[in-house]
Amino acid sequence: MSRMGRVSFGGVIKEICLAYVPEAREGDWVVVHAGFALDKLDEAEALQVFEYLEQVDALNELDEQPERDAAAPPVEGDER
Repeated sequence: MSRMGRVSFGGVIKEICLAYVPEAREGDWVVVHAGFALDKLDEAEALQVFEYLEQVDALNELDEQPERDAAAPPVEGDER
């Protein structure tokens, strides 16, 4: 079974697969698409992504469309 974790997309908590970033740990920032963490980001990169999303008002869409993917803040360690 693949390693899973929970991430927060602007307060919306989602469970994601960590198979592609086995090095991800609690507190790491990851890029998520279609329920899979694809890459780790450092905090400066992640904050830049959020700045871009705010500029295009994409973060407000997360509340309206909870399935939408975006850069995700810290991984909460949840191994299964």
